[in-house]
Amino acid sequence: MSIRNQIMDDLKAAMKAGQSEKVAQLRGITAKIKDLDVAARANKAEVSDDDILSALRSMIKSRTESVALYIKGGRPELAEKEEGEINMIRHYLPPELDEKTLSEEIEKTITQLGASSMKDMGRVMAALKDRFGATLDPAKASALVKKRLG
Repeated sequence: MSIRNQIMDDLKAAMKAGQSEKVAQLRGITAKIKDLDVAARANKAEVSDDDILSALRSMIKSRTESVALYIKGGRPELAEKEEGEINMIRHYLPPELDEKTLSEEIEKTITQLGASSMKDMGRVMAALKDRFGATLDPAKASALVKKRLG
């Protein structure tokens, strides 16, 4: 089942169950997917599951930043709301590679490609994305690759 269908099925179930908070969170996700659809239509392209996963990761990143700002601003109730949304979004992401495994795979990739400087970062990231697809968190991988090549 595609991520889009899973989200829509969960939205329908939440609506039937009267779970208003979950419905609101899922509608936020579907709104983002509709934005992707509109952008893809302009380019006469299709929105893939990988595109949706990338958008979901982006949503988590922005909400994580919001949580930090809300906590700093003394608004724990808003931070809690954002954390609930983060947990809802994470539900649709595939399990990520743990840091140890990711570091090992980065080392293997760097060795295979003969990468030695930051100039090679793009090649290393492209190889990792090809190898791991949706299970790769590009932000986490990028930070580890920079640390290793820098």
